[in-house]
Amino acid sequence: MSGLTIFSDNDAENPLWQSRDAEEIRAQLNAQGVRFERWEADRDLGAAPDAQTVIAAYQHAIDRLVQEKGYQSWDVISIRPDNPQKEAMRGKFLNEHTHGEDEVRFFVEGAGLFCLHIGDKVYQVLCEKNDLISVPAGTPHWFDMGSQPCFTAIRIFDNPEGWIAQFTGNDIAAAYPTLA
Repeated sequence: MSGLTIFSDNDAENPLWQSRDAEEIRAQLNAQGVRFERWEADRDLGAAPDAQTVIAAYQHAIDRLVQEKGYQSWDVISIRPDNPQKEAMRGKFLNEHTHGEDEVRFFVEGAGLFCLHIGDKVYQVLCEKNDLISVPAGTPHWFDMGSQPCFTAIRIFDNPEGWIAQFTGNDIAAAYPTLA
């Protein structure tokens, strides 16, 4: 089940607010300019879907976002526990960074933890199957896929070059809870 925990950015041990209610999560995040919606990831993708299968299954959802926001490209990120690069990838994503464009993800299976550093707060968003999140351009954040990652998400971009991060150099991510 999706979840949101809000912390002060100087106290990683005492949550200020928590919820697993999708509407409460949406309201809290929307107030910060972050889009959060529950969609239907209802297509059978098989045990280890390739990118073409995922895109074909959800082209209708991608088309909706492209029409609404003018996004230019999309791809699929799918990581399993047996991926030999999982530790390196986790380490890279766990560093606080920003993007020059919105970071849009639609989780079609599995889960991941987006951590958004907005003002003097950290918003930890547990995204699971059916969750769409759009982190606004310029928002400092990091992402944790856990030590045994197992998720598939469609990534949608303004920039045809795809995922381009600007790392902030802030080590704040190390202080906050991660996925197991």
